[in-house]
Amino acid sequence: MLTVDQAINALIEQSSVLVDVESISVTESSGRVLAEDVIASIDVPPADNSAMDGYTFCYKDASENQFILAVSQRIPAGSSPTRLESGTAARIFTGAEIPEGANCVAMQENCSEIDGSVVLDSKAVIDGNIRPRGQDVASGATILTKGRHIRSAEMGLLASQGINKVSVYQRLKVAVFSTGDELIEPGHKLQSGQIYNSNQPMLMGLLKDLGMECIDMGTVADNAAATEDILLRASNKADVVISAGGVSVGEEDYVKTVVEQLGTLDFWRVAIKPGKPLAFGSVNQTPFIGLPGNPASVFVTFSVLATPFLLSSQGASSQRASMTQGRALFDRNGESREVFLRGRLVDGDDGCGVDIYPNQSSGVLSSVAWGNVLVRQKSGENIRVNDTIDVLIY
Repeated sequence: MLTVDQAINALIEQSSVLVDVESISVTESSGRVLAEDVIASIDVPPADNSAMDGYTFCYKDASENQFILAVSQRIPAGSSPTRLESGTAARIFTGAEIPEGANCVAMQENCSEIDGSVVLDSKAVIDGNIRPRGQDVASGATILTKGRHIRSAEMGLLASQGINKVSVYQRLKVAVFSTGDELIEPGHKLQSGQIYNSNQPMLMGLLKDLGMECIDMGTVADNAAATEDILLRASNKADVVISAGGVSVGEEDYVKTVVEQLGTLDFWRVAIKPGKPLAFGSVNQTPFIGLPGNPASVFVTFSVLATPFLLSSQGASSQRASMTQGRALFDRNGESREVFLRGRLVDGDDGCGVDIYPNQSSGVLSSVAWGNVLVRQKSGENIRVNDTIDVLIY
């Protein structure tokens, strides 16, 4: 069996960008992946401007006149100021351009204007309350790099450069199907021996969260012919195929065998819990990932193992799950495999800690909904209360 890190490395090493590039509106780019670096063409702000409402002046003139100066102009945001007359101040507003000849701004709350003159704040300092040209972005700087996910902040940054179109990778198309004669779709009445298919909508949601396009292939019966048919159809429709269930060694598990017959199987077991029977290979040269069938196992193996491969295939520069650290509020002995425990952040009098769901069975999907983190417990590692632990926030 591969370790978790070995499996992730193998998946990333065998990945390649599977999608083309397209140009879209910045306003529609949320969640997409940049396909090229973005270079700033202008300074932001384009000129020195006032950080607040007040009065702008030359500090030397003010100090020589007991900080009392005549007001010579009014500068609202969006206007183009004239050079400041020597020995005067200008009324200025937040965001307005600093006129030539001025070098500081005094807050209006600390000034008083009487009969066309202003008594300025004597505690004002040179360059105080002035946002210099290029403070945010300097022209010529690389502001966003290829492979970066676009969020609302990046959308605003692009707009600040006057950019209305951006080059992004197309959405990765991922075909998803579940295996099992016992599965029935929500909305139908359960019969004896049946269970509702929770894996399919969960996987569709996980893929949507990654900004990818999900092709719902439904559920396949537990037989070789049906499995071969759905694998071939899925591989012709998508950039990547993902299945849930059917990759173990039971008599009714056909996915692993059929994948080997139709294409390649690079590995199929990983030392992870919940999980272990996880297959990776290809069908018709289309990458294939076979996840376990138990719902909690599907969530964990998708989050930890499948996600890095999918992100790399989408063109994202950052693929690995982002780990942070927390403080354990539980005791748990280590196991032979690396375990990802369903947990959640808990605020307490002594700060934030991490608790885990009482039942960590691979079939307990409620543990995932209850929690918001996966606690990484390395092979053989014992965790005790107040230990520092690695957590993946989802």
